[in-house]
Amino acid sequence: MHKKLRLRNRADFSRVYRHGKSFANHQFVLYWSRKKEVEQFRVGVSCSKKIGNAVVRNRMRRVVKEIVRHHQHEIVEHIDLIFIVRKGALSKSYQELEKSVLHVLRKSSLLKPKKG
Repeated sequence: MHKKLRLRNRADFSRVYRHGKSFANHQFVLYWSRKKEVEQFRVGVSCSKKIGNAVVRNRMRRVVKEIVRHHQHEIVEHIDLIFIVRKGALSKSYQELEKSVLHVLRKSSLLKPKKG
């Protein structure tokens, strides 16, 4: 995932948590907030130590970022997103995680309408 598409500093995370909206399913919680200065969108992924050790947490972060990268053309612009990984995501395959990420994005109306 490109550097400018990543949500990195603590102030941005705090702003999204405080003022953003949230939607959830069994695998993820999605917090999002509008940010006009952002040209496309920015993504942050949070994994608690309850999920597992560093290897497991980093793998989940990489998988979520890869799913978002594959679907970046479908996500609306000018928003900050934070995905919080839940324990339910650990036992899922890549395809199931992809379906779950798209489900939570669709639920929060952050996917562009399909043309045609």
